[in-house]
Amino acid sequence: MDETGAIGIDWGTSSFRAYRLEAGGAVLEVRSAPAGILAVDDGDFEGALEHLIGDWLDAHAGAPVVLSGMIGSRNGWVEAPYLPCPASLSDLSAGLLPVTLARGRQIHIAPGVSTRDSGGVPDVMRGEEVQVLGALSSLDDAGPQIACLPGTHSKWVKVHAGRIEDFSTHMTGEMFDVLRRHSILGRTIEHAAWDDASFLAGVARSGQPGGFLHHAFGVRASGLFGELPPERAGAFLSGLVIGTEIRAACQSLEVTDQAPIVLIGDQGLVGLYQSALHHLGMPTEPADRHATARGLWLLAEPLQSARGEG
Repeated sequence: MDETGAIGIDWGTSSFRAYRLEAGGAVLEVRSAPAGILAVDDGDFEGALEHLIGDWLDAHAGAPVVLSGMIGSRNGWVEAPYLPCPASLSDLSAGLLPVTLARGRQIHIAPGVSTRDSGGVPDVMRGEEVQVLGALSSLDDAGPQIACLPGTHSKWVKVHAGRIEDFSTHMTGEMFDVLRRHSILGRTIEHAAWDDASFLAGVARSGQPGGFLHHAFGVRASGLFGELPPERAGAFLSGLVIGTEIRAACQSLEVTDQAPIVLIGDQGLVGLYQSALHHLGMPTEPADRHATARGLWLLAEPLQSARGEG
């Protein structure tokens, strides 16, 4: 008996991860590869899909296939539209973009989500919305919830009553990498060193008067005076950029310290953000490690139901 209820794929810029899911959403098998959209030769995404999970497609002909992430971007397979906030799982499911493979099998690509900040400037995300809704679907949703997805471009997402109401993106990881590798600050940092106390000192510094640009130069000046040695400077700078992100995101999304912030992502980064948030008096809660798979299943479930009714 075929237990596969759906096939879900998180296809990003640098990586590919596929989940074979049983009816109900439990993960039966995971397959991953460094085959993000930028690694696909000549944009042959169908060929890459066949190479990576063609055997699954052969063996599970009745399972709906849902793809999320940058595969639906302008640089991906087919550009799926952005849905404006507020956006629910049912909105995302209704917005799935069908694509027919050469073998005749139909797959579906998830849309992204968009919003505008208080100044009217747009913000977008692709893939994170599936992770967030998958993570929060199993938590108490009595009131508004906040999810944080640390990374190169960190996302903060507000969810209420099963809908993504608002979010903000912060170029934290990219900024930290640029500063330590391509600015004068890099000369003051011992890159292999780490110091937890200095990280938390950077988090605290981010809330003092002067602003980020002034605080960033302070890393160099403190080094010149021997007050911030190279083996501590990298951790301090990390705390400074992460602390700046946290304060800005909490202000823009009106985050309180009452409900835990759900942290989704790589264990190492999640640990840093957990430390920074606790230092600022904010409770946290880790997301289930299969949040993405859960979100993909919730998108695919209506397709499976429709197939069964047909």
